[in-house]
Amino acid sequence: MAERSFKKEVQQLRIGAGQEFRGEGILAVTKGLLQSGVGYVAGYQGSPISHLMDVLADAQDIMEELGVHFEASASEATAAATLAASVMYPIRGAVTWKSTVGTNVASDALANLASGGVTGGALVVVGEDYGEGSSIMQERTHAFAMKSQIWLLDPRPNLESMVKAVEDGFQLSEASNTPVILQLRIRSCHVHGRFIAKDNQRPAISLAQALEQPVRDVNRIVLPPASFLHEHEKVRDRWPAAVDFIKQNRLNERFEGDVEEFGLILQGGLYNGVIRALQLLGLADSFGNSRLPLYVMNVTYPVIDDEVLAFCTGKKAVLLFEEGQPDYIEQNLHAVLRKAGSATRLVGKNPLPMAGEYTTAVMRDALQAFLEEQAPQLLPAFEAAATAVDADQASASAPAGSRPLQEQVVSFRRKVPPSVIDALGKVVPPRPAGFCTGCPERPVFSALTLAQEKLGQHHIACDIGCHLFSILPPFNLGATTMGYGLGASSAAAFNVPAAKRPISIMGDGGFWHNGLASGLGNAVFNKHDGVIIIVDNFYSAATGGQDILSSRAVNKNRSTNNPIERAVRGVGVKWVRTLDRTYDVARVQAAIEEALTTPEKGPKVIIAQSECMLNKQRRIKPLFNQAVKSGQRVVKQRFGVDPDVCTGDHACIRLSGCPSLSVKDSGDPLKEDPVAHVDNSCVGCGNCGEVSHAAVLCPSFYRADIVHNPNRWDKWTAGMRQRLIGFLQARRAAQLQRQALQEASQ
Repeated sequence: MAERSFKKEVQQLRIGAGQEFRGEGILAVTKGLLQSGVGYVAGYQGSPISHLMDVLADAQDIMEELGVHFEASASEATAAATLAASVMYPIRGAVTWKSTVGTNVASDALANLASGGVTGGALVVVGEDYGEGSSIMQERTHAFAMKSQIWLLDPRPNLESMVKAVEDGFQLSEASNTPVILQLRIRSCHVHGRFIAKDNQRPAISLAQALEQPVRDVNRIVLPPASFLHEHEKVRDRWPAAVDFIKQNRLNERFEGDVEEFGLILQGGLYNGVIRALQLLGLADSFGNSRLPLYVMNVTYPVIDDEVLAFCTGKKAVLLFEEGQPDYIEQNLHAVLRKAGSATRLVGKNPLPMAGEYTTAVMRDALQAFLEEQAPQLLPAFEAAATAVDADQASASAPAGSRPLQEQVVSFRRKVPPSVIDALGKVVPPRPAGFCTGCPERPVFSALTLAQEKLGQHHIACDIGCHLFSILPPFNLGATTMGYGLGASSAAAFNVPAAKRPISIMGDGGFWHNGLASGLGNAVFNKHDGVIIIVDNFYSAATGGQDILSSRAVNKNRSTNNPIERAVRGVGVKWVRTLDRTYDVARVQAAIEEALTTPEKGPKVIIAQSECMLNKQRRIKPLFNQAVKSGQRVVKQRFGVDPDVCTGDHACIRLSGCPSLSVKDSGDPLKEDPVAHVDNSCVGCGNCGEVSHAAVLCPSFYRADIVHNPNRWDKWTAGMRQRLIGFLQARRAAQLQRQALQEASQ
């Protein structure tokens, strides 16, 4: 089960030449692959290209009709190694993953692929997860392209340009016998638009034909002496061939403007933001026509020296928009201009920040600073005054006919005073990312917290995945995270005699991605006397809920239902405890305490199993709604807190942190502290009550069964309960009244 189904949208992939394609960026990229005659596609899911993997999975029937093989790879390294099919055979292949963590995993295969070169087109579609919304360390794909001499495409974020980049990427790869990386930023993946489609193409040579007629060229195998010649071949043959293709096919774009003395050079992926920044300064219209000339680098590596020099000729200065650091392109352009003796000044990481995402506001401010220094006459005359006066006053004093643009610029340029930001920070609490409501991983960390309260604090090594939220409040667990599936490996150095054992965490997705060999196998081999907790929620939940080897779902295209415990025991782990319900906090706590205190040596593995609540809700909600509509009796469980019993201690919240568990006024003037409260987002997992029971807190939690389409028995029992409750309430009220009368008479 994936985060989103594209079963309906993928039908657009069948349209032919001349028809208009409408949809999302990742869907358009898939169409580009099919139009290019791709022979096989593989990849590993991860933001921002998880949806691309979901589209490919949903479109598998269409791809099979065209003779295209698709695989959901075990890791990015597996995906990259799949491109070996294009080394000896003229078959076009594409792979995809999240960068840069995915490229890190795939780097060994990529380096070998780039060394020997390819015969068929080899395209790597990388989701460039850079910026404030990213979930990973901030690095760029550009370094990998330079290191391995792989050409890097960064197309303008519109569907037509992205589809063209797919087609150009395959052709460039074949023209230069070099793999090509197509970099798609977050906004590119999810941008919506349209383009005129072409017919889908069957692969010129199928994989079956290649198997029947095997080819072997020892010069493309990365072994001495061939490997020593590959580096020379890259520079002598492949690079010039790539440059010629890029120039002849005009992969980079140039847009002229009426201001000839200055210009902008930008990565293709930043084009939309740059145009918006120009619009806000009155230097571009709503159709994207810019007064300043633009050189758009849809190919950011290699840099085409001739094109850069031609663009800069006759210009006093140009501003370069290169997002992230180091400033690879800026250094390259400086070398090009200085070697050619160009007098054009190149401005880059001066008005623009060295690191961080280039949002429209950032680029607008940098562009304004550049023009204030180089050509202040190009800026609106009222701009300098607008920052010091009220927007309404600036608009009223502006020339007639220009008010809309002035109001737009002024409103965008107004700054929020630091005092306001500080004041907001004091009253608005921080909202860090956290587990979903009802997440089955939450009780695991509640149990771990309770175990540490009893046995003392331990070193905990975390891993990539939803479980990484345990480092944040209310759990505050974990010291490090080193990579997907590397939780157990992160604790390897602590395999020394000590009074306490190290604890490491990994998810089921990380386990199958990398953890089985590098974590569990390594622990067995080195007799690691630590505790490894594997959180098994039945999916690769953090990447969108895709199926994996241990998923419980029946998948007609994949082999599922392969238990993690069997694999763990298969590599030699002797001490294994499988817990089939993580919401039983007391049981999970007991297992953790046993693992930390048992005299048995060697790795101790706890497999904590419960279905991801987000995917469970996606699965059962349609079935539940259908059952209600059809008149079937169905029961929905909800949990709540009795405000009369709750003391306002809030320990339940500190040990759970569930978003549905909040506070409200007690309604009792004698209770000054607010009481716990369960809101309507509750999914009935029962974790709050389980935590309260395990921590021996209070009996204020209750469970309510909401019966839809009740039968006669339900109605009769409900009536009896109401009458009994009414009787008890009336008796209690009478008792209180008698007590009040007695006290008054005394």
